[in-house]
Amino acid sequence: MIVPMKKVSFVVTNDTKKDALKELRKLGVVHLEQIYGSSEKLTQLKETYNQLEEVQLLLSEIKFDKKTTEQKKLSTSHVVEKVSKIIELNETKKNYIEELSIADKELERLSGWGGFNPDDFSYLAEKGIYLLPFETSPDNYKKIPEDVNYIYVNKDKSQVRFLVLSEDGTKPEFLGTEYLPVINPEMGTSDLSENCVKYRKEISAIDKEIKSNVCYIQSIKDTMKVYAKDIEFENAYSGMATDGGEGQEAKLAWLTGYVPEEELDIVKNAAKENHWAFLSDDPSEEDEVPTKLKNNKFVSLIYPVSDFLGTVPGYREYDISNWFLLFFCVFFGMIFGDGGYGLLLVIASLFPIFGAFAKKQGPAPSFILMLLLGLSTTVWGALTCNWFGLTPDQLPQAIKPFLLSVDWNFISNASTLPSEVVKQNLQIFCFSLALFQLSVAHIKGMIRYRKSLKVLGEFGSLILLWGIFYLVLNMVVDGQRFALSNLIFGVPVSTLMFACIGGGFALSFIFANYEDSIGKSILESCKNIISVLLGVVNYFSDIVSYIRLWAVGLAGSAISSTVNQMAGPTLGGAIIFFGILLLGFGHGLNMILNVLSVIVHGVRLNTLEFSSHLGMSWSGFSYKPFAEK
Repeated sequence: MIVPMKKVSFVVTNDTKKDALKELRKLGVVHLEQIYGSSEKLTQLKETYNQLEEVQLLLSEIKFDKKTTEQKKLSTSHVVEKVSKIIELNETKKNYIEELSIADKELERLSGWGGFNPDDFSYLAEKGIYLLPFETSPDNYKKIPEDVNYIYVNKDKSQVRFLVLSEDGTKPEFLGTEYLPVINPEMGTSDLSENCVKYRKEISAIDKEIKSNVCYIQSIKDTMKVYAKDIEFENAYSGMATDGGEGQEAKLAWLTGYVPEEELDIVKNAAKENHWAFLSDDPSEEDEVPTKLKNNKFVSLIYPVSDFLGTVPGYREYDISNWFLLFFCVFFGMIFGDGGYGLLLVIASLFPIFGAFAKKQGPAPSFILMLLLGLSTTVWGALTCNWFGLTPDQLPQAIKPFLLSVDWNFISNASTLPSEVVKQNLQIFCFSLALFQLSVAHIKGMIRYRKSLKVLGEFGSLILLWGIFYLVLNMVVDGQRFALSNLIFGVPVSTLMFACIGGGFALSFIFANYEDSIGKSILESCKNIISVLLGVVNYFSDIVSYIRLWAVGLAGSAISSTVNQMAGPTLGGAIIFFGILLLGFGHGLNMILNVLSVIVHGVRLNTLEFSSHLGMSWSGFSYKPFAEK
């Protein structure tokens, strides 16, 4: 459930606002409204934090043995000093890298000239002898007039290098743009080479010194947490509203935040004890209220997934954690679709779970979730008789008695029925799952609006959904099997289907936007008539989109089978090791692809199709109280 929140406001004297903030931070229950503080101290704190973050990222990119490298503790002040030194070293390294790049480019530019010393040219120029280096193509070189004083240096496939004797040190007029002058470097190639060696040594030494600080990564992370809290406090302190105008000394200061309704008494008592002016009220529709979720331990297993996705329901939206967990497990099992993969997930999750129990600790929720997902996959794999891509006929005879006794002709792709019938059965299951999940969405809407005529709009959407469901079966699955001429209690299905679609659309059109007037609701629907009509089409596409569960699962099964076929011939011969390696790599890669498919498809059905029928936009942000830790 989404925990009800109260909007609270505090007013204190300006000279006690720091103490008041410290007390609020001790309470650790008030989520402050967004504050934009500004002060010299805040600027300094942010600069230091940025330096800490920069060094932490720099050290994290260095490869080192984490098992043998013992992390050393440093005080906050020593960490800041250490970080400043590392930043200075890194800046010096950047300068050396830049100088090295310049020197390397100069050496590359002059590589065809051999030893090149600009001092020699300067010496000759002092004596009135001006030698100008040039480069040109072999064809152009042959066109140089015979009366020109020049000295041939060398050539390669594309360039001829030569020196021209100039009377005044300028380019002779007879040499056009096809003759390229070579700019003298600031230093000779010998000195450039020496500098390159020196720069590389300095860079290597700096890298070694920076690497020696990887033992302080944890201390840097701890210091970042300290500075993050200091920044949060200073931002609140400097951003508190006051009654002081420009040139006036403030006497009062105040701030606003949000508190869980169940924690309101704690704040009231603190306000009374510290003599704060205090006001609490229900948040208005315009208020941006943080979202705090509260569920039992089982439902909370889905939190690692939602945290990874960064999805938070709005304060006035639904908490669908329980439904998200249920359908995510089902979708996961169907997409993985292989009982063997499920067993691997179960085994992989049991090791850390039993390890935690051995240490008398509670297992991490993520491993419990993995166990649940593994069991779901195993169950679906058993129902479809899919074990590492093997068909029932390919399974060892010894384990067949332990398999579930299931009528494989109904659902398994290994059945003796025509493949088209089996495909239809799987499609029907997917569409039925869509009907169930989307029906849950509209039933929740009916419960929410049970005291308003808007409930009729949700009911209309529900029966519209059921009507379109049969239309999907008729158009996508089998037009004969689900013919419109079929009878239900003597009534043609077509009559019932169009009654659901037409009646549902009418109810939704009239009451979907109801607030206080039916006329206004109809007018609002008329204004958005195109969106309303497209919404009907979306019902059809939303149901059909659930077929991705079957399609992706089928693709994974096909990959498993292909891997087995590729490795099979090698398992009975001398290259059995290669076959085992191929099996491990192929099935491992398939499992990774399945995980990606779950993220793309399994999550989408919850956060898009299901959520859109609930009217959710996931526009919320998490409740983060102003606290010491």
